Formats: sequence, structure tokens, C-alpha cells
Amino acid sequence: MTITLTDELRDALISHAADEAPRECCGLLVRSADTQQLHYMRCANVHPSGGDDRFRIGPAAWAAAEDLGEVVAVVHSHPNASANPSMADRVGCERSGLPWLIVGWPSGVIKEVAPEGWSAPLVGREFSHGVLDCYSIIQDHFVRELSIQLPDFDRSDDWWTRGEDLYMKHFAEAGFVEAQGELRPHDVLLMRIRSEQANHGAVYLGNGVMLHHLWGRLSERTVYGGAWQRNTMKVVRHRSLA
Repeated sequence: MTITLTDELRDALISHAADEAPRECCGLLVRSADTQQLHYMRCANVHPSGGDDRFRIGPAAWAAAEDLGEVVAVVHSHPNASANPSMADRVGCERSGLPWLIVGWPSGVIKEVAPEGWSAPLVGREFSHGVLDCYSIIQDHFVRELSIQLPDFDRSDDWWTRGEDLYMKHFAEAGFVEAQGELRPHDVLLMRIRSEQANHGAVYLGNGVMLHHLWGRLSERTVYGGAWQRNTMKVVRHRSLA
């Protein structure tokens, strides 16, 4: 699906991006139930990070838009950046099932990305906390390699600094038990990185290699040893493999 924007709509999107910069703006393109015309509805960016480089549209805004008609696209801006979709944008687009329009600011370029079955590669993916991070790569490994769907958990930046200890609190709920004996492929390694709590996870692939995604880096396969091994607090195994 390609969204055709009138000059009025294009101006509305660019104006919103300008008004919100340097934060990301966000909104919804709605087809009126009465006139079948497209309208742009500005929404508040309620992302808990503050919205400087991410966005979230709250459920109340979605409900208000659906009261007006059919939501046909999600809109957000890239302040001081190009309108090219990031990997996190493409993941979000796939999850929403709707086209996304991205406004580059101050260029004013608008690009569209549509759901097409895209998924992030396991190696070389960009980091975006809560979307493409150390837990999501574990989820993707398990569903792609073992057809095991792991539950998602809401997580905000720096959760380990607030005593939330999400990995330790939720590994059983996610279907894991503490591993016994030697490491096996698909074991999950729970580590602490500059923290007193386990705040990083990796998948052991076998032959001394692990798959993980560290903050600020591309995901990678790397040797499991040295500091990674020393900072491992617990090894867990999915119940179906135990």
C-alpha cells in the first residue's frame, strides 16, 4: 500500500516534526468514516525515555483516532536525521500491521515503509532497547531455531539500576529452569555488565560460541569465555530442552 499525501497533509506532518524537534513527533493518519478523506491526528509521544530518539502512541490516542475512522498509517519523525527507516522502525511497522511514514527533519523528506514480512537478522542488527536488545535476540533465536515463542516483558531503559532485576525475576515465567551439568546449545547465559544484577542475556550456540546483543553495538556471535564467562551469574535452560 502506498499512501498518497496531499500538499496539506504533507505540510501538517512536516509542521508537527518542526514543532516537536529535537524530540520525535508521532501521530496517526486517519480515514474519516464520514467523508473518506485522510486526516492527520497529532499524538503525544509518551515513550518513557522522553522521546528524543523513540516514540510511543498511548492507547487513549489510538482509541480517539479509531472513533474518527480507520487508522491507515503511523507517522513519526527523525529529528536531525534522514527519513530512512531504522531496523527498529521496520520491526515496529511489522508489529503494527500498518504502513509507517517517517519525516526527516529539517530536510522535510517523507518516506514510507510497509509491512512485508521483514525480520531483523540475528547477526548485525542495530540496538534499540525494548525492540532490538539482548532479550529480543533471545526471543528471535528461540522462535526461529526451535519454534518456541517466548513471552515479552515491558522494560524501560536502565531497569537494572532501579532494582527490577527482570532476568532473575522472570526466567521461570519465560519457561526456563536453572541448567544442570555442562553447557548445551540454546542455554541462556545471564550476565551482569557493570551492574550488581543480571542485566544482559546471551544464547550459547555450542563449540564455545554465544549469540548476544550488547547496548550500543551490533548483535554478534562471539567466543564465550574471559569476561563474559566471569560475569555470568546463572545459566538457564528452556523446560522443553531440560
